[in-house]
Amino acid sequence: MADYPVYLDNHATTRVDPRVVDAMVPYFSTHYGNAASINHAFGWEAERAVTAAREQLASVLGVAAKTLIFTSGATESNNIAIKGVLDAAPPGGHLITNAAEHRAVLDPAKRLQRAGVNVTILPVDEFGRVDPQQVADAIRPETALVSVMAANNEVGTLNPIVEIGTMCQERDVLFHCDAVQAIGRIAFPVGELPIDLLSMSAHKINGPKGIGTLYVRRRSPRIRIQPLFDGGGHENHLRSGTLPVPLIVGFGECCRLAAECRDDEGARIVGLRERLWQGLCDRLDGLHLNGHPDDRLPGNLNLSFEGVDGDALMTGLKRIAVSSGSACTSALPEPSHVLRAMGISDALTRASLRFGIGRFNTDDDIEVAIKEVATMVKRLRGS
Repeated sequence: MADYPVYLDNHATTRVDPRVVDAMVPYFSTHYGNAASINHAFGWEAERAVTAAREQLASVLGVAAKTLIFTSGATESNNIAIKGVLDAAPPGGHLITNAAEHRAVLDPAKRLQRAGVNVTILPVDEFGRVDPQQVADAIRPETALVSVMAANNEVGTLNPIVEIGTMCQERDVLFHCDAVQAIGRIAFPVGELPIDLLSMSAHKINGPKGIGTLYVRRRSPRIRIQPLFDGGGHENHLRSGTLPVPLIVGFGECCRLAAECRDDEGARIVGLRERLWQGLCDRLDGLHLNGHPDDRLPGNLNLSFEGVDGDALMTGLKRIAVSSGSACTSALPEPSHVLRAMGISDALTRASLRFGIGRFNTDDDIEVAIKEVATMVKRLRGS
């Protein structure tokens, strides 16, 4: 059995695949040109690398390469989509989102609300899922954008994106989807889905941190987006700044690998998740599964433990790396806003763990996790 720290926080970030690192290295040292330098070979080489990576990503998503805007990550992509669309909309524009979204959606929505934008934050059901009919009922003549995530980053629940997007299309309302946790983990053919704007990050799928993309569908009339900042007009005038060529190369390669091994890898990860769930159930009572039992990400297992102090549980787990919620809200002392939105009590919310199983996890890792968690829970319960 493994005697090293076991990483089971793959919804927060993932280990960069060595094959991705190999693809990136030359662009840090040998091929270091600026992709916007159009007057010499170093720039041309960098530009070709960016084009190739953009086409790799476009192929995986099933979209045209020109619809992809490189950003620093999904947080920036979400901000461009949400703030950019509402800033470009006529005065009195209306935004719809939901209470279980990532903070990278909720916080921009709340900033817009403070600035006078009309914002509707819909409830979710006990699984953390958005009801398409509630979305439809909330749409008004002035609604400019609906934003609903594909898969919840804390509990793994999959949202009915097709139904929600179709309702938006029928009402001529733009639909944005934060698909950070879904792309590369489940089948998600963006080009075939009723999605107008989509955000994703490389570091969730064994790629580098610091690079993401915003997909902007081609349509008539075109989608109007006000850029967050100015400074050169790069990326179709939506995201100015020097492109990080090595990171973009790594993004393309990690997307290619994710598409290549998704089905086999997903089946293996589901097996590890079920082994973890069953192993804990065999050793402990008072377990609560958070999120949908079936319609969830392959590697997600979010559990609450009755009769346990959550802080003490997290502190006591020395051999495994897990999370009590989103890494982006770990600095906040209050319980998970996602579990609260699902109607889960504060006691169970505070006693929750999020396991994120990924590409490099093994059977031994799962055995370590089962033993470590069961031992600590029993100790805290005094049993």
